[in-house]
Amino acid sequence: MFTRLMLAPLASLLCCQLVVAQERLPEFRVPGKETLTQPLEGMFQRHHSAKTNCSLWDAWLPMSTLWPAIGNDPSASECRDFYRRVYLAREIDASGYVTMNQHRGHAHPGGWPFPLWEQAGGAGWHFTVQHDPYREMMQMRTMDAKAVEFVGAEAIEQSDRYGLQLTTTGETTSLTLPVRPFDSFVAPFVVIEWSSDKLPADAAVQLQWRHQEDKQFSAAQSIDVVKDSGVGGQYGAGLKLSVVPMFTHEKWNGRIEQLRLTWTNQQPQRMTIRNIHTATDTRHPITNALYVRGCCEYFGWTRDVNFLRKNIERMRTAVAYSLREFRVREEGAMLVTWPGHDGRAGFTRDANGHKQTRHGRGVGNNYWDLLPFGHYDCYASIIEFDMLRAMAKLEQAIATHPAWEVGAPKLTSEELNQIAADLKANAGQRFWDAEKGRFVACIDADGVAHDFGFTFLNLEAIYYDFATPEQAKQILSWVEGARVVEGDTSTGADIYHWRFAPRATTKRNIDWYCWVWNNPESIAWGGQVQDGGAVLGFSYHDLMARLKVLGPDNAAARLSEITRWYAEVEAEGGYRAYYAKPGRGSLQGGGTPGGLGLDHEFFESVLVPQVMLYGFLGFQPTSEGYAIDPQLPADWPSLEVTRIAAADHVIDVKASRETLEIGFQKVGTQPLKLQLPPGPWKLTGGEATLEGQTLSIDPERSPRQIRVERE
Repeated sequence: MFTRLMLAPLASLLCCQLVVAQERLPEFRVPGKETLTQPLEGMFQRHHSAKTNCSLWDAWLPMSTLWPAIGNDPSASECRDFYRRVYLAREIDASGYVTMNQHRGHAHPGGWPFPLWEQAGGAGWHFTVQHDPYREMMQMRTMDAKAVEFVGAEAIEQSDRYGLQLTTTGETTSLTLPVRPFDSFVAPFVVIEWSSDKLPADAAVQLQWRHQEDKQFSAAQSIDVVKDSGVGGQYGAGLKLSVVPMFTHEKWNGRIEQLRLTWTNQQPQRMTIRNIHTATDTRHPITNALYVRGCCEYFGWTRDVNFLRKNIERMRTAVAYSLREFRVREEGAMLVTWPGHDGRAGFTRDANGHKQTRHGRGVGNNYWDLLPFGHYDCYASIIEFDMLRAMAKLEQAIATHPAWEVGAPKLTSEELNQIAADLKANAGQRFWDAEKGRFVACIDADGVAHDFGFTFLNLEAIYYDFATPEQAKQILSWVEGARVVEGDTSTGADIYHWRFAPRATTKRNIDWYCWVWNNPESIAWGGQVQDGGAVLGFSYHDLMARLKVLGPDNAAARLSEITRWYAEVEAEGGYRAYYAKPGRGSLQGGGTPGGLGLDHEFFESVLVPQVMLYGFLGFQPTSEGYAIDPQLPADWPSLEVTRIAAADHVIDVKASRETLEIGFQKVGTQPLKLQLPPGPWKLTGGEATLEGQTLSIDPERSPRQIRVERE
């Protein structure tokens, strides 16, 4: 998931909370299958309630944490309150881009914290390095303010606490930074962290540059600076960030020699500047879709109409940005044209095999941050497709509930569904390799498709209904090992070498990475998560894909293998103790690199137990309430999931082949509607109303136990 160089800062600074103390959690009850359910409950206990401000996990953690009612007084309020605050406050810049909201970095502050400007060969002027997460790793040195040429400034001071401070004088203040040459390609942005909010609202701020051949700065090589770009709240220094899109200026080219920052004044003002540095474009094209998906999950589980009123226009802005920025309707796919995101690797090899590093190229686009997804991006297209359908369902619910008093959208539910359908039809063909029977990662700017047997990509394509039924069958025949793809490194049973999940990739990759990961051959196959390794959490997509295509017996057999592995791991003292033994693989996380992602920053491990709720029980939030459509394996007489926080109720749901039972641990105030599976049903117990397949429960009738049976 993360580069070797970045593991230590990330492990210490990632804004996530993990609960490790024993809690009373939902139980999974299957008579006679305790050897499966008990390890699965243990896994849930280990990973439950993970929550983070970072957009990257918005599609995985909310769905896993908003429904479990935990504790002696069962409630999901802690995680719900957390995500309500997060989603109402998530930074969206003026263009509509939803920020990543990771920790302080040396890259675009609205994107992933790295690659750093130091790794790109850019330039930085840090007037303090105090509390910088990369201070030791990059051996950072404070920039001496005496080397800066000041005009219109006095009382100039520098300290570790604040950085550079000065008092403005006259009509204009300027800082001409010391000469530090760099290639403009590796510096699409310049970031200024400063107290720009102290400047007058109409103050003009400009950043100028010159090339070596330029004798002086000129107005022709100047760009306006937005005083506050609306990103970087996670930096925590109390300053504003100006993120200057240098790449948009036609004269930002070649090798840059020097920069000058200038602004106008009205009266003397004390100013603080912490740093100025170039930045790689580390934005991810999927943050908008993930944010919208997370917001939809929150509303689906809570039915919090007040949240919807406050946040719906922000969600609509996020949708509009992604459709516009990535030309989804025009291209029938997500087309990423950001600097460094063209799908090409960060290094090439000549005829003799010698490498040439291409700094600034191959920037990550998603969770798999070493891999240069981009240009025509399959993974981003899949995530966008899912978001469009989720938003369409929400807009449909809004349209049918005028009492919610939520304004009408610019894109209706029907229009969103049509865009999604067109995206699936076009991108589903564009990225499908018919010969190999699987989706490729992307098609780069040279028209080259990249495929290393990405199991995660293909299983998510099935999970999100992006794959057609025929494509899904071909994908699973390959992942299961029944079908061999010529040229793959891992085939057959070896695809599940790690037992708990399929390998992330099935073909050795030593050529297609970001420029910072330019010696992949030094790590053995399977020794890196993104090259033959595996991530526990994404077994969820494997299980759900199997359930959808191969049926519940197949999915249950795979789940049994996972829980058998987990029981063995626990018997030997947990993940770290188990994998400390040679030959079992190497764990990544907590500051160490490796091939297996299970704990520490791999919060998505909480996904695996969700297959009991969303998969085998088939319990899902809908626009009207909740739906239940159980898929029980042949040897499961029934399945009960307890402590489900549905809206403001806490319920237990038990399903057999002929009956459904809903028991209330807590009765809330909101009416509850459950959509039952197809077929005739009759109410045989409890206070409720059954019309067709819709079971309506009025909380004022004090429901305690509801039972329906197939007729």
